[in-house]
Amino acid sequence: MQLPLLRLCPNRKQFYCFRVVRKYRPNVNSVCDLLQEIILLSLYCSIILLLVYPVMSSKLFPCANTPDVFLIDTHCHLDMLSYPQETSKILSEAMKCGIGQVVSIGIDYASSCIAAKLAAGYNNVFATIGIHPHAAESATERELQKLASLAKDATLGKKVVAFGEIGLDYVKKYASKNAQQDAFERQLDLAKKLELPVIIHDRDAHEDTLRLLRSHGPFPRGGVMHCFSGDIAFAEKIIDLGFFLSIPGVVTFTKATVLQEVVCTIDLKNLLLETDSPFLAPSPFRGRPNQPAYMLYTAKKVAELKKISLQEVAQKTSANAAALFRLE
Repeated sequence: MQLPLLRLCPNRKQFYCFRVVRKYRPNVNSVCDLLQEIILLSLYCSIILLLVYPVMSSKLFPCANTPDVFLIDTHCHLDMLSYPQETSKILSEAMKCGIGQVVSIGIDYASSCIAAKLAAGYNNVFATIGIHPHAAESATERELQKLASLAKDATLGKKVVAFGEIGLDYVKKYASKNAQQDAFERQLDLAKKLELPVIIHDRDAHEDTLRLLRSHGPFPRGGVMHCFSGDIAFAEKIIDLGFFLSIPGVVTFTKATVLQEVVCTIDLKNLLLETDSPFLAPSPFRGRPNQPAYMLYTAKKVAELKKISLQEVAQKTSANAAALFRLE
């Protein structure tokens, strides 16, 4: 009987796999030989599974061996995640990973309506309303009044919990800086009238974002800097406004040293967690569509950086989110 020669070799992903270096040509002359072949192949497959499973299980089953925690994804675009066909499945997977509540974000009137519809349909989903800086040109007075009416809709109860995401984006520049700043200022004022906290989008616009927040403050209901991307100095200025910093899956990236330093330095009482699904999936899912279930990896990384338990991260960040958004 000819046997395959196997050798153990590391690949670029730093786990071991088997490579067959001689072609396997079984010589089966009897039932006994056939049984030997089956036993040998079963043995090889078992060894491969034992070597590969510990690494691959975290990718295939993100919530394997997860302790009992309750986390809140404070920023997710559920309407972009195979809505409405996969919504129930996505929320179910999130629950298995300890993500007990999800805040679905509006970026224009249409998406705000979908977020509100989702919030009305699921007990653990809450909605926000707002016009993203990319759509700043559409922030007419009529659109803003439609958003205000949506926030006041009595049939939604208290499920519309914030105004946003709003702010400035000087990277994509889908709208001019003037249009973005004008839309941002009017929405800040409207959020205060509606007595809602604000969710701020800020990309390469730290200086102008901070200036406008200061000029339109104070904000009695507070707010959050979504997907925080600044350094410690900027973080402290945002906290001085009474705002939280929201930590995305980016914190799991090897080169995200500035954000990791912020997490290490800033007190947990000032932090929230988010996915920004379907964007910014954490390692080891980077490059794939993000989803609320993956926020578990962000929480674990924060716990690792702060040298505290996952349970403590979950308890404190969830309490922060519940207080900001008045979640029930």
